[in-house]
Amino acid sequence: MNGIVKQIEKAQPFFKKLSANIYLQAVRDGFISLMPIIIFSSLFLLVANVPNIWGFYWPTNVSDGLLKVYNYSMGVLSLMAAANVARALTKSKNLKLAKINQIPTASVMFAAQIAFLLVAVDPFNNKLGLFFTTGYMGTKGLLAAFLVGFIVPNLYYVCFKNHITIKMPDAVPQNISSAFANIIPFALSTSVFAIFDIAFRAATGTNLAAWIIQVLAPLFTAADGYVGLAIIYGAMAFFWFIGIQGPSIVEPAVTAIYLSNVEANLKMFQTGGHATDVLAQGTQYFVATLGGTGATLVITYMFALMAKSSELKAVGRAAAIPVSFGVNEPILFGAPLILNPVFFIPFLLTPILNVWLFKFFIDHLGMNGFIYNLPWTTPGPIGLYMGTGFSIQALILVFLLLVVDFIFYYPFFKAYDAQKVAEEADKAAEAKKNGVDPNADTSAVVATAAGDIPLGLTKDKKELNILVICAGGGTSGILANALNKMSKEKDLPVEAAAAAYGAHSDLLPDMDVVVLAPQMDAMRDSLKEEADHSDVSMITTTGKQYIDLTRHADKALHFIVGKLNDKQSGDTDADPVTD
Repeated sequence: MNGIVKQIEKAQPFFKKLSANIYLQAVRDGFISLMPIIIFSSLFLLVANVPNIWGFYWPTNVSDGLLKVYNYSMGVLSLMAAANVARALTKSKNLKLAKINQIPTASVMFAAQIAFLLVAVDPFNNKLGLFFTTGYMGTKGLLAAFLVGFIVPNLYYVCFKNHITIKMPDAVPQNISSAFANIIPFALSTSVFAIFDIAFRAATGTNLAAWIIQVLAPLFTAADGYVGLAIIYGAMAFFWFIGIQGPSIVEPAVTAIYLSNVEANLKMFQTGGHATDVLAQGTQYFVATLGGTGATLVITYMFALMAKSSELKAVGRAAAIPVSFGVNEPILFGAPLILNPVFFIPFLLTPILNVWLFKFFIDHLGMNGFIYNLPWTTPGPIGLYMGTGFSIQALILVFLLLVVDFIFYYPFFKAYDAQKVAEEADKAAEAKKNGVDPNADTSAVVATAAGDIPLGLTKDKKELNILVICAGGGTSGILANALNKMSKEKDLPVEAAAAAYGAHSDLLPDMDVVVLAPQMDAMRDSLKEEADHSDVSMITTTGKQYIDLTRHADKALHFIVGKLNDKQSGDTDADPVTD
């Protein structure tokens, strides 16, 4: 097994490069910005439809009012996705341009929305005026929205890189000059898509969004089968096992299917039909990755409640609450589970078994697939029960998933626990031999006083502003909150913020230092470019080190200040800031 893991590790550079691809990042970043809309609109859907399960129906005007919010948000999701993906890609493109020649993101977003309307929406006229058909403005148009979001920023980039813009005299105010500089790229982007739309409709008889759905329909069906599900969720677990945030690679490829399937399931459910589509965000959050990638909910509580190893018991107890809410980095890096040969098989196969059980319940026991989108931090069993419509089958499935995950992880847990117990016994014997108390606390923390904080290195010379970035905003929030709590208690000039990768760009320019969680290693180079662009120091962390910092705010601040001071002093013997 060690040999297999070593061979897998050799593939890390390729997969890291894939994960850092700017187009995958654009889809991922664009959707992170849309998550509040998706969750917010789904809450109205829940309020409108859930009471129906128990025989209560809202009056028509109330139901229509609730669904209006949903339709006016999720119903135009693709229009907003085109703009947001274009914005995210423009951010990456701007890193390659001079600071005085930046592509304006607002102009790109407007152009992307117009381009999307041209290729994905059918107009029609009646006596009241011009109308749009909305069929592909929601989730069905997402793939077309992605294409538009990829192409428009590239057209702008060509224009700005080669200075194909209208240049005004120096006497013209900057805001007016900038507006004229946008005219040619904007006109080019919209004209290209207008001409393409005329030619494409003439050749195919339909719009681009509808054509894409037709062509990819067999792929959507295959992805919902047992083999397709195994590939998708096995890949997520595989990438995480080798230290790369798995959803960052896989999710951009399936996000459109996720959202389209939930909408289709809901329509089937509302008409009294059987919601049969398996792939959905809820399937990922609450079934395949129950407790986080690798289906780590059960193994975490096994560590906390059953481990004989002191280390594993401590890790399990510390990680139990975060993992219960889908934040599983504490167990991934703390145990560790990733790159640990003992857990390769259950980490990879348990998510596949979970989703196969889910599909079996849908196909053969009458259970509905996910009809609602819920926040990823919803505890898995609750998310599964709510997201599939509060069915009795969901309760049975929750119990069965927990039992299956326990059975599958148990032999590997026992083997690892025995291994750690033996290691601890050896360490205790060695410590006793050397006259060291094995129970002594060796993790002394050097507190950082207000006078130790290098305010001379900060932008405002008054406060050290720290941004912590992780994949989903979970562990970064734990670390930032711990730093802020300590800062308040000790009256330190420190303020910390947390962000999920993709939601960090607006915060970054105002920060003095950014701390990356270990799962951000694949994005290190692109984040370094962004940090340098905004004159922000960047600090990277390793697995157990990062988890330790989230538990000890004193140690975390001391670590950050030490790195900044090392950089300022130019200490060549010290670790570099981006180690």
